[in-house]
Amino acid sequence: MELQRNYSSFQDAGVEVVALAVNSAGSVNGVQQVVKAAYPLLADPDHQAAEAYGVYNLLGDGLAAPSVFVIDADGNIVWSYIGQNSHDRPSTQAILEQLP
Repeated sequence: MELQRNYSSFQDAGVEVVALAVNSAGSVNGVQQVVKAAYPLLADPDHQAAEAYGVYNLLGDGLAAPSVFVIDADGNIVWSYIGQNSHDRPSTQAILEQLP
């Protein structure tokens, strides 16, 4: 998992990584323990957050499309990346280059 391998790069940049999954809290907690993610994984079982960000069911799979949002200290989205398939994710470097 690239985010886990490069989590320290985000910490060094003074930002936080938060992952969101359209799953139950129990399922998300199980995944977090298995992958030993150092960053928070949040459950969105009713897909309210995914819908609010406009990424729910974009791929027709009932899930949130893989996406990254860079949000500044004022809560504004300053950059976003929405994947075109389940494996389409930006690199750590591409995300770091977009930080405010």
